[in-house]
Amino acid sequence: MASYELTGRLVEKYNEQKVTDSFRKREFVVETRENRNDRDFIESIKFQLIQDKCALLDNLNLNEDVKVTFNIRGRRYDKDGKVSYFTNLEAWRIESLNKGNSAPAQQPSSQPMEQVANTSAPDDDLPF
Repeated sequence: MASYELTGRLVEKYNEQKVTDSFRKREFVVETRENRNDRDFIESIKFQLIQDKCALLDNLNLNEDVKVTFNIRGRRYDKDGKVSYFTNLEAWRIESLNKGNSAPAQQPSSQPMEQVANTSAPDDDLPF
């Protein structure tokens, strides 16, 4: 699976969520700026960390410049005969670009996608 990188400013850090007894996640938002045709465009990109990777945000501060390495994960969700699809940007490394601070480098999770895909509670309308 291909890995991707994005650099920007860390603008949101959310608390860790325990989705099930065996699955936890933590989300964060990185803001990027791009100048096109003499206009600034700001993109707010939400990522998720899973399992032991949730701790990668602990040593990073809001407004720090960061480089995020991530995979794109997509899943099919079927409830009551209605099929939906959703996509997650699953981060597995976050490096501070300020003063050499850095969260430890991590390799992608070896957890099979099937285990992660079935994380919603039985009465939950959302697939995550």
